[in-house]
Amino acid sequence: MKKIFPPLAPVWRALVFIFIITLPTSAEDWPKEAFQLRDAALKSGKGFERLAEMCDRFGHRMAGSKALEDAIDWILVRLKEDGFENVHGEEVPLEPWIRGKESCVLIRPVEKPLHMLGLGGSVGTGTEAIEAECLVVRSFDELELVKDKARGRIVVFNEPFTSYRTTVAIRVKGAVAAAKAGAVASLIRSVGPISIQSPHTGMMLYESGVKKIPHAALSVEDAEMLQRMQDRGEKVVVKLNMEAHQGEPTRSRNVIAEIVGREKPEEIVLISGHIDSWDVGQGAMDDGGGCLVMWEAARLMKELGLHPRRTIRLVLWTNEENGLDGAKSYREKHRAELARHVIALESDEGVFAPEGFNFTGSTAAMKLLQGVIPLLRPLGAEKLGLGAGGSDIGQLLMEGVPIMDLKTANSRYFWYHHTAADTMDKLNETEFRKCVAATSAMIWGIAEMPTTLPR
Repeated sequence: MKKIFPPLAPVWRALVFIFIITLPTSAEDWPKEAFQLRDAALKSGKGFERLAEMCDRFGHRMAGSKALEDAIDWILVRLKEDGFENVHGEEVPLEPWIRGKESCVLIRPVEKPLHMLGLGGSVGTGTEAIEAECLVVRSFDELELVKDKARGRIVVFNEPFTSYRTTVAIRVKGAVAAAKAGAVASLIRSVGPISIQSPHTGMMLYESGVKKIPHAALSVEDAEMLQRMQDRGEKVVVKLNMEAHQGEPTRSRNVIAEIVGREKPEEIVLISGHIDSWDVGQGAMDDGGGCLVMWEAARLMKELGLHPRRTIRLVLWTNEENGLDGAKSYREKHRAELARHVIALESDEGVFAPEGFNFTGSTAAMKLLQGVIPLLRPLGAEKLGLGAGGSDIGQLLMEGVPIMDLKTANSRYFWYHHTAADTMDKLNETEFRKCVAATSAMIWGIAEMPTTLPR
């Protein structure tokens, strides 16, 4: 593993070695509290019920919306009922993106509406719709080869999905590439492997000095249709209308609640998910499920009367989807105590069957975390990989805080991600409970370790 933090001092190496050789080697070696917590998670339906109620009552939770703020109020009440300490909403300034009315209509060679969603951060089309001929390309490289044909047209990026990490570049950077070629707008094939005429939204970016043009996503089916029409030599013309714009500055809140540690209350094990969502669907998978997994894991500790050695702090981030404002604000407001953050965990990749966790931190810390694996094996969640990639906790990694994210069997995640299909019915309660069980075991193991995870 590439070293991320400075090497351990000799005294730390000695302490780590002493602890490693006394780590539990099987699940039976762990205290009974660990079993109680894990088994309670497999039996409890509370978290799944709360997730369903939140999704059905408030729907999507777009940053800047009344629905998000109402959901946060509801959560704060429930957290206090659960008996958490230091429950509060911590204000976060943000500038919301507002979708407004939008449409995309194929004019030639036939007239029909297309399935589209504007991309977060995009400008609108202005007072009049943009009607122009399309230039369909499969990639940035293909656009470069035919860029002399792009001026005055709407560039359509019909890039097939390979992986989210790779293909998402077309969403994030597509408008810039199209504008540099002289296009008046850009459309992308939605970033996802499966579609039932279901366009995916998501955040995009502009580049300083490059004209801002409207940027939206089409369904996979419609992007492929435009490709076929162009391949047949037909002239493809669409009419794009978008009222998208940045709203006035406003405020939202991060949700914070704690179980204060019995011996080392100053040391913090942070657990998190993001409470906002896009303005389509219910945000059940992204990331209501992740929030409720973390919340339920901590709630069960309160219910069982378990009091961890270190403080467990639940943080539900606001506006992850369109700027990471919640995480950035937390980093600045809590900078003085980040040195005492033992680790930051996040769940933001769906609550499918848990496979384990990914970790970014020191090699010595990784060895200590292996001691929790015996608790996870019965759940099929024994994998402990390198390279956590949570967006919100990544803001804390910048300050040296080790990070970890929940890894799930999420091959279906991007079927629904950022679409109107991200609804409660896509989740499985048994898988959700297993995620809670795996997370609670990991959190308890870290919070109870005799020594602090070394950086």
